[in-house]
Amino acid sequence: MRIYRCPTCQSDIYFRNLVCTCGQPVEFDPVQDQFHPLGTPCANREEIGCNWQAPEPGALCPSCATTEVTPDLYHPDSLGNWAASEAAKRWVLIGMYRLGWFAPGTPRPVFKFLAERTSEGQVHVTMGHANGVITINIAEADPVIRTSRRESLNEDYRTLIGHFRHELAHYMHWVLQETPQFLTAFRWLFGDERADYGSALKQHYANGPRPDWPQFFITAYASSHPHEDWAESVAHLLHLVDILDSAAATGLTLQKSGAPSADPYLQDDSEALITQALDYALAANHINRSMGLQDLYPFVISTPARNKLAFAHDWVRLPHPPRLLQQPL
Repeated sequence: MRIYRCPTCQSDIYFRNLVCTCGQPVEFDPVQDQFHPLGTPCANREEIGCNWQAPEPGALCPSCATTEVTPDLYHPDSLGNWAASEAAKRWVLIGMYRLGWFAPGTPRPVFKFLAERTSEGQVHVTMGHANGVITINIAEADPVIRTSRRESLNEDYRTLIGHFRHELAHYMHWVLQETPQFLTAFRWLFGDERADYGSALKQHYANGPRPDWPQFFITAYASSHPHEDWAESVAHLLHLVDILDSAAATGLTLQKSGAPSADPYLQDDSEALITQALDYALAANHINRSMGLQDLYPFVISTPARNKLAFAHDWVRLPHPPRLLQQPL
């Protein structure tokens, strides 16, 4: 993620800031990819701390406007969990903007934010994507719940940003499948996505992943079905691009692989990008260990998995992505 500048004092300002250290209230303009003095705030600014600019007074910002269903706020934790979920969504959407997504005329994703603890009692919420509609369980914003589920599912990594990247990867496939060349190439590398999805997941959860999954897949879950292989691969590609983008923003340079591109989202050499991003990820892992923290990127990438990352990069980085959006979501 880029580090931005305060429009008043030119100090560093971060993507989630509502106010600069100089005291200037600010709002983020996704069209210009910069901060402005507070002028037309999102209608959700006071309730959930959304710091994006709205197209007109009293309106929702382009990110909040994609939320079709807001959660039941009966439980005291639900408001904070919804706010954290929307913040993660904004983070992921701006990365997709920079890859060239959401051009005029393209279908937009729609989000449903659901709570498990509601005024009518405990309910089961399944996160997922269907025909452009993404369901997010806001309980995943609770670090205790998320850690518990990560451990029970034997996952190395589980975050809100990870969930959004995974589900938006399904959305990207839904859009890209309208291009015949994409499906032909996809099926050659990932397999036939028309295989029964429900049966595949049932088998995965009943019997566990393929024993040889580390040789061919980015994660164990990716081995369950071609759709999940794609979603996990795209999510990891987005992780790696953002790692490089954040390194570039902070001026980090590794002697081994050199300084990252000024804008990794525009880099067209898939192999060079993946190699450099993994170098930075491994370096960050080593730094995290010095503090007794979990590895930032706890994954080992096989050659087949790298090939899928490169394929994903070729397709999700749309041709000639604009640096500035012509219009918001």
